[in-house]
Amino acid sequence: MRTINEDIESGNLKPVYLLFGEEEYLKKQYKEKLIRAMLPDGDTMNFSRFEGKGILIPKLIDLAETLPFFAERRVILVEESGFFKNASADLADYMLQMPQSTCFIFVEKEVDKRNRLYKAVKDIGRAVEFQTPDEKTLTRWVLGVLKKEHKKITQPTMQLFLSRTDSGMEHMEKELEKLICYVGDREVIHSEDVEAICTEQTENKIFDMIHMVAEKRQKEALDLYYDLLALKEPPMRILFLMVRQFNILLQVKAMTLQGMDNNEIAKRAGLRSFTIRRYRSQAGRFTIEQLKKALKDCAESEEAVKTGRLDDRLSVELLLVKYSR
Repeated sequence: MRTINEDIESGNLKPVYLLFGEEEYLKKQYKEKLIRAMLPDGDTMNFSRFEGKGILIPKLIDLAETLPFFAERRVILVEESGFFKNASADLADYMLQMPQSTCFIFVEKEVDKRNRLYKAVKDIGRAVEFQTPDEKTLTRWVLGVLKKEHKKITQPTMQLFLSRTDSGMEHMEKELEKLICYVGDREVIHSEDVEAICTEQTENKIFDMIHMVAEKRQKEALDLYYDLLALKEPPMRILFLMVRQFNILLQVKAMTLQGMDNNEIAKRAGLRSFTIRRYRSQAGRFTIEQLKKALKDCAESEEAVKTGRLDDRLSVELLLVKYSR
């Protein structure tokens, strides 16, 4: 990210950029930054966009050979093409000899770094990976947004906000906008504001439901289940998320027993670092054997539903009753 900002500030833009990784919000932000820098007047005549797996490489090359119309550059945006996971030798070879007036911006979720096209981009341009930001980076970003709006937030409230909106920076940005509007002229944002305005994700409700199960608080666990049903969540999706939760707890439990720290656990489990404390606390209420048994029972419940031996709603209810007994 720093290198892209330096290129834009210096005006020394590369002929090709590859933006890849899991964090969609950052990829979108930097894609738009690059387009504005390459076509500062919003020039649509010299801008082309392609998306999806069916893009024809010869068509891209023909377009790249076309000189820009009364402008310095022709910009070609290619999104989710799959070129960086497949053999794209023709395009890789072309990159090394394309006109100086043509610029490519590739946006991909996954790439194979052994791919010829990836190596060509690295040679003549920039390949930048956008990973899930850690807690420190997200906190700094949220504080920056709030500072512009003359708002303040305490550390405990920040933790609550991050845990409630843990589904990407794009969702966080929308929830921040709602929160800022909600507090109005008040300077300090409180936990009550976050609880009142920030939409709680289904995954968070599942986390709370398993927490109640672990504490043997059966009524609260079932109440949360009925709340999810009232929100039109299908029982089989709830079961799927329960399996996901037990799987995460099993991984976290196993890695904790191996002596790994929070950052290492987050990296291996594909989780945000600030969520690991919660997962470790919840995993501590189960043994490895209990978590494996819970996963086995979930699989058996799903099989019973699919074969018509058990009602889907009742299958999840019986699991919650069994493990919160």
